[in-house]
Amino acid sequence: MTELDAVKAALKTQAVETPSWAYGNSGTRFKVFAQQGVPRDPREKLADAAKVHEFTGVAPSVALHIPWDTVDDYAALAKYAEELGLRLGTINSNTFQDDAYKLGSVCHPDAAVRRKALDHLFACVDVMDATGSKDLKVWLADGTNYPGQDDIRERQDRLAEALSAVYDRLGDDQRLLLEYKLFEPAFYSTDVPDWGTAYAHCLKLGDKAQVVVDTGHHAPGTNIEFIVATLLREGKLGAFDFNSRFYADDDLMAGAADPFQLFRIMYEVVRGGGLTPDIAFMLDQCHNIEAKIPAIIRSVMNVQEATAKALLVDRDALAAAQRSGDVLDANAVLMDAYNTDVRPLLAEVREESGLDPDPMAAYRRSGWAERIVAERVGGEQAGWGA
Repeated sequence: MTELDAVKAALKTQAVETPSWAYGNSGTRFKVFAQQGVPRDPREKLADAAKVHEFTGVAPSVALHIPWDTVDDYAALAKYAEELGLRLGTINSNTFQDDAYKLGSVCHPDAAVRRKALDHLFACVDVMDATGSKDLKVWLADGTNYPGQDDIRERQDRLAEALSAVYDRLGDDQRLLLEYKLFEPAFYSTDVPDWGTAYAHCLKLGDKAQVVVDTGHHAPGTNIEFIVATLLREGKLGAFDFNSRFYADDDLMAGAADPFQLFRIMYEVVRGGGLTPDIAFMLDQCHNIEAKIPAIIRSVMNVQEATAKALLVDRDALAAAQRSGDVLDANAVLMDAYNTDVRPLLAEVREESGLDPDPMAAYRRSGWAERIVAERVGGEQAGWGA
């Protein structure tokens, strides 16, 4: 197998999970701009996700968000996904939209509120059991806004107790993925604010607990690829939430704001042996003003392009330059790969897989956008909290 064949083979095995909520209406704190044809229920979200997979070939799974994607029969929903050529992926919990969680969920000072949050996390594991999903993703809005509001150390104790209970509830082939976020909505202290805190809890829990890196959840200037490299080295990187940010947690399309950063991250993934099914590569985006399905297709393509460039890095030449201390040559090796136009390569990969070389054009020709506008009339559109 030639080097180019190896790159193609790796690209053909890549999988990017799309989030159910990205197909619904979403916006900022100030306004949600509704669009025509938006799904009204989880099945319609899956139907849209199936179109993304149909035209990209690398989006076979869909993450659910509970309770946004609540249905009466989760096994039936999983079967419907299978009929569409999809599978249900990560189950995302929600302990941030109930009035009871004003002062936190699993870290709340009131034991009754902590119990309510824990019961929800258990219910999410029940959903996993019914759908065959392997991963439970936990992101907590818990924290404080003012000094002295609560005991910071005690909140960590409450967090550890809750995570341990959820961990014990998992099956042998299930994982707990712990996400972190610098701030928002807690502004003084966030209970899981960084990768170190998440890593510390996951390390104590055991092998079935791993860290999620959301590319929008860091302070400006943070070297995210260093975090990725370190977590891979420690065997504790479980998943990504890909998106772009300019200022904070903007949740813009992956690769839109800083494609070079996405390339650097993907190089560390390739370098660390992380391009495997053990690392869940998921989009976590909100499409406020752009059409949902094309935006998701474009995001998937952006991840593919960053991955292709990362795979093209001449690692032997890079290692030689690094060993000799040749700073400029080492940087040039990375830049050569980044500056490569990989679009013809990816078009070739798609054609070899029986796909249209241009997923965006193929989607436009499919008529799906016009069909869903005509058919999805009445009912309530899906969106944040729906």
